[in-house]
Amino acid sequence: MTPPKLLRLTAINLRRDSKSALLSCLGTAVGIGALAFFVALGSGVQSIVRDRLFPIDARALEVVPPRFSLGTGLLGAGKLDEAAVARLSSLDGVSQAFRKMEVRIPAMATPAAHLVQNFKVPGNIRLALIAVGVEPEFIAADLAPGIAFQSQTTAVGDRGHDAFPTLPAMASKRLLALYNQAFARSQGLPTVSEPLLRAAAGLTLVDVQLGRGMLGGTQMPLRASSLAFAGLTDRAPLHGVLIPLQAARAINAAYGQDAETYSAVTLVARDPGHVPALRKAVQSMGFSIEEGERELAEKVGLAVAITTAALALLSILICLIAAINIAHALLSSVRTREREFGLLRALGATKLDVAVLVLVEAALIGLMGGAFGILAARAAAFGLSGFIASRVPLFPFPPESFFAFSAPLVLASLGIALLASLAGAIVPALMASKASPAKVLAG
Repeated sequence: MTPPKLLRLTAINLRRDSKSALLSCLGTAVGIGALAFFVALGSGVQSIVRDRLFPIDARALEVVPPRFSLGTGLLGAGKLDEAAVARLSSLDGVSQAFRKMEVRIPAMATPAAHLVQNFKVPGNIRLALIAVGVEPEFIAADLAPGIAFQSQTTAVGDRGHDAFPTLPAMASKRLLALYNQAFARSQGLPTVSEPLLRAAAGLTLVDVQLGRGMLGGTQMPLRASSLAFAGLTDRAPLHGVLIPLQAARAINAAYGQDAETYSAVTLVARDPGHVPALRKAVQSMGFSIEEGERELAEKVGLAVAITTAALALLSILICLIAAINIAHALLSSVRTREREFGLLRALGATKLDVAVLVLVEAALIGLMGGAFGILAARAAAFGLSGFIASRVPLFPFPPESFFAFSAPLVLASLGIALLASLAGAIVPALMASKASPAKVLAG
């Protein structure tokens, strides 16, 4: 039997028993729709966690001094100085090593005068400033065009008030979202877009008093500085800003703080496969790995994955029930069409032709049900996203969609629908192939 004839005969049979075929399609659609919906939701939420809430570089490891140390140990273990950085950089699998140094004194930040005058930003805002010095290469990809990530810091004199000029600073992209969605709305302040900030690259946004704490003055001399906007990056901490490493070193030295050892070193592996071995090598050298947001992201991702897997399993069970329903419907159909199958055999059709006819009918039912289920899942996802956007209050890091309907997901869903329908049709197809042409000819 040629494929065109097979398809025409299949279409005739499905139209003749349309009610049964429609019910079988509906059962498959429910299972596949639920499967596509829940897997797309899980993938979308994981993408939000990975890319927006906790953007983690899969190749990066944050090396920090050990939390507990009984001494410097062999080869200065536990001390992140230049010698330690050289040893870390030489580890097999390391592509780059970036040094970091915290500003080890208290500092307070206030809005720059022109923001208060021109944009009505309250001048009484006071924030504790946490700054981390990094190398320019660490944030080069996110640096605003035309901005040089370096300081013009001069030697500190006795008076020292003008020793630290304006420093380029980079903030977290997530900090902008928190400001726009939470702080700005609650305080009645204007929101700020990324294009507007890019246009403001190089402008002084914050005035800084070095040596001043949250409760006022300290025993340290007060020195003035300021921060100019240099861009937004996912590599900046949510609670602070990134400034040039040489500036952080100079500030620490000016206040008699440690300006030789680093607070952290970021190792970038050649590929994610090297990360487990690097982790062991770093820990064997006496250093710790700062998990921080990576650990939280992994825990949230694992919880989402487990929930998605449970819901997907439930959906697959629905698909199995649909397969049983298809098997039951086809068995009933085969019994009523026994003379038809016998006549096909008498006209020259082989057992395989008859079995394939039943399997093709089941396959079309499965594919149509799967396609309808996917369309229904997309419609439900669109409706739910619209409901959330209209009814749920704005929150930081809002995604474009909570669902991720990828091409592999659609193809896999259709494949499962096809397999479920074919599995349900195996027994009916075998029964149909055993139809006797002799009975038909005997009347």
